[in-house]
Amino acid sequence: MGPAHRGLAPGDGPLDRPTPFVHLRSPELNAAPADQLRLLDVQALDLRLTQLAHRRENLPEHEEIRTVESQIVQQRDLLVAAQTEEGDTAREQAKAEQDVDQVRQRAARDQQRLDSGQVTNPKDLESLQSEIVSLAKRQDDLETVVLEIMERHENAQARAKELSHALEGLQNVAAEVTARRDAALAEIDAEVATVRAERSTAVEDVPADLLKLYEKLREQQGGVGAARLYQRRCEGCRLELNITELNEVRAAAPDAVVRCENCRRILVRTPDSGL
Repeated sequence: MGPAHRGLAPGDGPLDRPTPFVHLRSPELNAAPADQLRLLDVQALDLRLTQLAHRRENLPEHEEIRTVESQIVQQRDLLVAAQTEEGDTAREQAKAEQDVDQVRQRAARDQQRLDSGQVTNPKDLESLQSEIVSLAKRQDDLETVVLEIMERHENAQARAKELSHALEGLQNVAAEVTARRDAALAEIDAEVATVRAERSTAVEDVPADLLKLYEKLREQQGGVGAARLYQRRCEGCRLELNITELNEVRAAAPDAVVRCENCRRILVRTPDSGL
């Protein structure tokens, strides 16, 4: 009887050898090389849309408008204050002038009584003359007040006029900047519409499962879901593949959808990949 059969230890037989696994390949996802290249076209269009959106949000005219609108608010507040002072001094002046007129009219009546000779009593005559002198001084004081108020009113009036012109100038600037912004936005929006139309056409030829993976990765990876492998470097994360990763890419079938080991983006092979 021959020697007892010895069991195979792990690794002794061919069935126990580890099955090679390509880590960079997307599980059970294949797409023709031409379809993968079309994905790069879609990615380029998406990047263009992202750039246009960034440009739209960061037009220099936006900041210019915010600045000039802030200046307009400040200028309008100053104008309201000056107009309020103008109105207040106008009413104050009118009241002071009314006081002067009342004193003047009373002084004129007293003077008329004095000149008419109707007052004969020496004591009443002395009192009337004293009142006329007092009214003259009162009138002089009030006229000085009127002049001071008139000066303040004229200054407020001039200030309000100056601020009104300045406000009008700022409003003209705002209108000009707004027109430039609107023209720039219209230009950007027109280009966005063109790029979106191109994208709609481009995605028609991309397989649904590949496009779905791309959209998922693009959302996760800051807008970039697919990148070209150029000179052994992933153009998504800008890192060069090591020799093990390159060998896995070389070993993958042409229609295998491979992924960057570093950033997990779809890695599209081209004649310039350096493989």
